[in-house]
Amino acid sequence: MLKGCVPWPDEYASRYRQRGYWEGLSIGEALAQSIAKRPDRVALVQGKQRIRYAELGERVDHLAGHFVRCGLRPLDRVVLQLHNVPEFLYAFFGLIRAGCIPVMALRAHRHTEVKHFLTASGAVAYVIPDVLRDFDYRAMAEEMRAACPTLKQVFVAGEPLAGQHSLHRLMDAAPAQTALPALDPSEVALMLLSGGTTSLSKLIPRTHEDYVYNARRCGLLAGFAEHTVLMLILPLGHNYNLASPGLMGALYHGGTVVLAPAGDAETVFPLVEREGVTVVPAAVPLISGWLNSRVPEHHDLTTLKVVQNGGARLAPELRARLRDRLECTPQEIYGTAEGLISMVRLYGDDEAVLESSGVPICDDDEIRVVDDAGREVADGAPGELCVRGPYTIRGYYNAPEKNREAFTDDGFYRMGDIVRKRGRQLYTEGRRKDIINRGGEKISCDEIENYLFAHPKVKAVTLVAMPDDAFGEKACAFVIPKPGEALTLAEVVAFLKAHRIASFKLPERLEVVSEFPTSPVGKILKRELRDRIAAKLAQERTS
Repeated sequence: MLKGCVPWPDEYASRYRQRGYWEGLSIGEALAQSIAKRPDRVALVQGKQRIRYAELGERVDHLAGHFVRCGLRPLDRVVLQLHNVPEFLYAFFGLIRAGCIPVMALRAHRHTEVKHFLTASGAVAYVIPDVLRDFDYRAMAEEMRAACPTLKQVFVAGEPLAGQHSLHRLMDAAPAQTALPALDPSEVALMLLSGGTTSLSKLIPRTHEDYVYNARRCGLLAGFAEHTVLMLILPLGHNYNLASPGLMGALYHGGTVVLAPAGDAETVFPLVEREGVTVVPAAVPLISGWLNSRVPEHHDLTTLKVVQNGGARLAPELRARLRDRLECTPQEIYGTAEGLISMVRLYGDDEAVLESSGVPICDDDEIRVVDDAGREVADGAPGELCVRGPYTIRGYYNAPEKNREAFTDDGFYRMGDIVRKRGRQLYTEGRRKDIINRGGEKISCDEIENYLFAHPKVKAVTLVAMPDDAFGEKACAFVIPKPGEALTLAEVVAFLKAHRIASFKLPERLEVVSEFPTSPVGKILKRELRDRIAAKLAQERTS
């Protein structure tokens, strides 16, 4: 395995192969199998472009050959920062087919993050758009080339600057007549990024075998098949949209992927009707916006069977509204780029569908829920989730100190999430650091948010800690009200009191806002809100 990565111990690797989780397939071979089964089916749709499986395979192999001709070699790291366009697929699968390791950056990343990805991975190449939303990625790439000694080549989906390669010209050129390398399925195939909530992201090495299993199994539990038409809105470079089940899950099972240009209701629902979309992976802000729009009722959505939610827990109230208004099944997907994926089964009972965060996808996903001292807690009690299994990494890339913090001595990954476990069914209660400590009394942000989503005036809500001299922390509710509605703290408190919850859990400040700061994959950036309210309180004290 690539130096700097932590392999699975031999006894576990043997077990995972014997039990059929690891099939001995590289990502390229898995794609080739899908292409061979259905060469004439449509694999990808964007606007008027309709790309068949055979065409996808041809473009991937063609570009892979040119990557090799340009000097890229097996195990070379390449930072891939493309938005949701067909070129993403050609470059991602082309790099893997050439034996390279794509490092999955997101469109919103800028100089500081990109420099970190390049230097931490030792990347030799960088794949980018030209100009997007008035930002010139080509100029940033040249700054990075000057700052990062390993970075030699830049590939551009669009018009390159001098000294940069055009992906389009490479794809239009004659075949490279270059042999592609044989790939070891147990080798690292790509690197995802950790959440990076408190520091720059760590690099997550995923092997061919474990990632093929991740995509295959998630796709199976999402009901993916040849009839599946999957609309992708969130970034393709994120684990959720890439393989949980996402793009790779759809292609593995022979479905069609539709790339949406935006996530607003005015864009999404006409596209659902036109393309016969059956599944949409989404996130809380998107779903909240759709449920507060009148657009869906003006379109034929009979093909739409499942709306998935990932990134942050969808409140039961919103799941029920999703099912009632769009007449589809809400499917909660909880997990991490480091490995574990837990999915609510499509035909579960109401309690599971509306309340839970699902069941781990693999029988050999080992799960522990532990207290602050690392002791397992009783079933149903809250604690931090720790996991080990056939697609959960054993360590970050080149990060021995971080690995000592993030992994137990026996190889369990500390998720940092507070959950309750009933059997193997999980119920998430937020991040370990998303618990407000009010003078020793713990407040679960997730619990209070779930109640407030049911308030008739609330469109969206998130709860954060604000500093307090006496108690250390108190709860502040940030709320986006429904159009035309006004909301007071007194109304919020009265509504929560009706649920007969402990008084210490009640928010002690209300901030009414028009929008929340969000990450590129739709997660609410609570850190920014905590900083905002802390600054506001400090200003109020001095004024």
